[in-house]
Amino acid sequence: QLMIARRIASICLPRPPPSAGPQAAGTARLMAGMQALRWDQLAALTRWGRDNENGPTNSQSTIRLFGQPRDAVRVTLFRDNHAWCPYCQKVWLFLEEKQIPYQIAKITMRCYGPKERWYLAKVPNGMLPALEIDGRLITESDEILAALEATFGPLGQPMRAITAYRQLERNLFRAWCGWLCYPARSAAEEAQSRKCFESVLANVDQALNATSGPFFLEDFSLADVIFIPYVERMVASLFYYKGFNVKEASPGLARWFKALEQRDTYRGTQSDAHTHCHDLPPQMGGCFENGTPEQAKCKLMVDQGPWDKLPDCDYSEPSDAVEEALARTLKHKDAIIAANCVRDKTKVEEALRYALSTMVAPDKACEVVDQEMAVALLYIRDRINVPRDMSVWAARRMRAALTRTAAGAGAVHGPKIDTKNRFDQLPSQFPSLSRVAGG
Repeated sequence: QLMIARRIASICLPRPPPSAGPQAAGTARLMAGMQALRWDQLAALTRWGRDNENGPTNSQSTIRLFGQPRDAVRVTLFRDNHAWCPYCQKVWLFLEEKQIPYQIAKITMRCYGPKERWYLAKVPNGMLPALEIDGRLITESDEILAALEATFGPLGQPMRAITAYRQLERNLFRAWCGWLCYPARSAAEEAQSRKCFESVLANVDQALNATSGPFFLEDFSLADVIFIPYVERMVASLFYYKGFNVKEASPGLARWFKALEQRDTYRGTQSDAHTHCHDLPPQMGGCFENGTPEQAKCKLMVDQGPWDKLPDCDYSEPSDAVEEALARTLKHKDAIIAANCVRDKTKVEEALRYALSTMVAPDKACEVVDQEMAVALLYIRDRINVPRDMSVWAARRMRAALTRTAAGAGAVHGPKIDTKNRFDQLPSQFPSLSRVAGG
C-alpha cells in the first residue's frame, strides 16, 4: 500500500473546478472528492503477476505443471467455472498437494447456467467433478480420489485408513443441512437443530484434539482434504444465516483453519463468506435465517462490511492485496462493464474508475453522487467471487472501495441476489475467460 501511495502521489488529480468547462462540470455533478484516475494511470500502479502454471495454487489456471514438462500431464480435471463446487475442491486440493501435473476444463454448474454440450456428450448426467487419467473417465469425487491414490500414491494415510473420519464428516454435513436447509417451525425446533449440530461439532473438536498437531492426523492428510470443503462453507453460512460462529464454538477447528491458511494449496482454493453465503442457496435448495438480532448483525457484516472482521479468514493481509485486486479488475474491466445491470455503460466505466482510484488511495477517496453509478458499483461488489476473481484479502479491499465510493449517493441498494439461481453469473458474459482445456 505504501508503494502504491508513492506511485500515486505524482498523478492523483484534484476534482476539476466548475470553470474547467461543461464536461468537467458534468463530471463534478456525478462525483465528489478526487477526480478518478485514467485507466493508464491505474495500470501503472500495479505490478502484480503470478505464474499460473508453476506458481502457487490459483483458480485461474488451465494447466498446472509444478516445474515438469507438458508431456508429463496425464490428468484432466473437469471442475466448475466459479470454484463453487465443494466436491471439485476436494479433488483440486489432492492434485495440488501431491503436485500431480494436470490440465483443467471449467464447466458451468446448472445453478448458474446450462451445461456445455461437449461436456454432456462426455458425461451425460453432467456431474462434477469428473477426471480423466490416461484417457480413462471417472466421476464421483470419492471414486476420483481412490483412482488418484492408486495411480500416484496416498496423501498421508490411504482412504481405507480414514473411514472413521469420512463418517464423522458426513455426520457433521447432515447436522449442518438439518439446521441450515430446513425452515424451523418453532423456536424449539430451531434450538434442537442447533443442539444437534453442536453435538457433532464437539465430536469433530475432540477428534482434532486427539493429535499433537492442528490436523486430524499427525500431519496434513486426506482426512483434512475430506473435511475442508463443507466445513469452510459451514463457517460462512452459519454465521450469515444463524449468527453462529463455528470457530468460536470449536477451538480445534479454529486452530485447524489457522494451520490450513499457512498452506498455499488451501489459500489458492479458499473462498470467502460473501461468496459462499450467496452461492449456496441455489445449490442446497435454500438456506434459512433464524431471524435473531445476532444473525441480522452477522448478515449485515457479510453483505456490507467491515469484511476484515469476518471469521472466514484469519491470516494477515498480504502486502500485494490491493495490487492483486487492481490487476484482476483491469484484466477483465470490459466484460465487467458490459455485464453490469446499469445500461449506461459510460456511467459504469466512470464509476469503476472512481472505485479503483479510491482503493489505491483511500485517504483521497472518490465518491459518486449519481445513484445509477452507485447501483453499478454495488452490483459489482455483490458479484465478486473468491477465489474465481481474486483472493480473500484482495476481494475485501475491492468490496470496501466499491462500498465507500457508492456511499456518496446516499441510501442506494443494488439488485437483490437471486436465491433460486445465479444466472447473473453466467460464464458466457465473460467470453475472454479461458474455461475449457480440451473441450
